[in-house]
Amino acid sequence: MMTFNKTALLAALLVPATAFAGIDVGQTLGTTEAEVRAALSDLGYTVQEIEIEDGEIEAEVTLNGTAYEIEVAMDSGQVVEIELEDDDADDDD
Repeated sequence: MMTFNKTALLAALLVPATAFAGIDVGQTLGTTEAEVRAALSDLGYTVQEIEIEDGEIEAEVTLNGTAYEIEVAMDSGQVVEIELEDDDADDDD
């Protein structure tokens, strides 16, 4: 029987979202939808959708076939969160 260190497992799950995303939390992308869209496109992302909610610009993007949600604070233009999107999350029956 295999045992897993919960902290190591959590770190392994979280690292790919930032390590492979090509951007980091704290990086400045812009304070408007147009600036964020342009910055993400310049970094090689395909922008699927952008919405503004609760003072953040939330961009659903793909990079090399992997889907991410990137949240940017409108007041500073800084990335506040990068989430690796799970395509199977909506498939639970």
